[in-house]
Amino acid sequence: MNLRNSLLAVLVAVLWGLNFVAIDIGLHPGGEDVPPLLFVAMRFVLVVVPWIFFIRKPDVSWKAIIGVGLFMSAGQFGLLYLAMALGMPAGLASLVLQAQVLLTVLLAAVFLGERPGPRQLAGVVLGVAGLAVVAVGRSAVAPLLPFLIVLAAALSWAAGNVIARKARAASGLGLVVWSGAVVPLPLFGLSLVVDGPGAVLGTLGHLQAPTLLSALYTAVFASLVGYGIWNRLLASHPSSAVVPFTLLVPVVGMGAAWLVLAEIPTPTEVAGGLLLLAGVATAVVNISRRPPQRPVVEPLPDLGDGRRAGADGSLAGGRVPGAR
Repeated sequence: MNLRNSLLAVLVAVLWGLNFVAIDIGLHPGGEDVPPLLFVAMRFVLVVVPWIFFIRKPDVSWKAIIGVGLFMSAGQFGLLYLAMALGMPAGLASLVLQAQVLLTVLLAAVFLGERPGPRQLAGVVLGVAGLAVVAVGRSAVAPLLPFLIVLAAALSWAAGNVIARKARAASGLGLVVWSGAVVPLPLFGLSLVVDGPGAVLGTLGHLQAPTLLSALYTAVFASLVGYGIWNRLLASHPSSAVVPFTLLVPVVGMGAAWLVLAEIPTPTEVAGGLLLLAGVATAVVNISRRPPQRPVVEPLPDLGDGRRAGADGSLAGGRVPGAR
């Protein structure tokens, strides 16, 4: 990619990394707790309205749109917000969620027949080892349940990736907006059941500025702007040139969480995180450095009169008979 597009990819990684801090701030405004499923429903209302009235439906089946909405949006973010509401640190969540890259490789092999190569399998093994180390470090200082819920969110994202890849929508932004319409009503209903009508109505009746600003950031910058740029880059460049920039997301996320939320990971979590990122890098970064091979030029046959036949049937060193 050229410098401009590389900087755009870095911008997306920064927007997505800061997204985790924005979510944490919105979930805990002024020391209070916002119901996480309600918060996701609010986010996707802003993703869908008013944009769905101006962006055409992508040329894919409704089954694909619903599948992406349920797995990539409702499942991923519903579980992520729930885990963060239960105490998963924002920075660590940005790291563990990158397991979606490895899980996508495995699901694509099962459901799309995309057989992973030796390098991808080695990356999966490294990533799983890193996740195990992070889990050990997390269980030593906090409950393991939020960590497992983030892993479930990564699995849901990976399933959405496979559905989106199979659908091959021409408009990535259109797929984000139209599939986002699947999210608000089911998660609002789940929030009513899980949190109770009193908590839901109380939150909606007394929305605080941090929650509103967080919802706006996650909807506009993380979803619409971020995915808009990202899908445009994927449409014009090989995925091997674009996807590795996601390795910057946990770097930004953990750095921002350290500066803004004073989150400091344990040495074990750092070691496991580095191992996980090494696995992701091994799986997605194209490490081939072989220069393109020049085509082999066969010697031209001697026609006996000092001329040689060209590859297209013409005669080098003289005119083609009948040519004008």
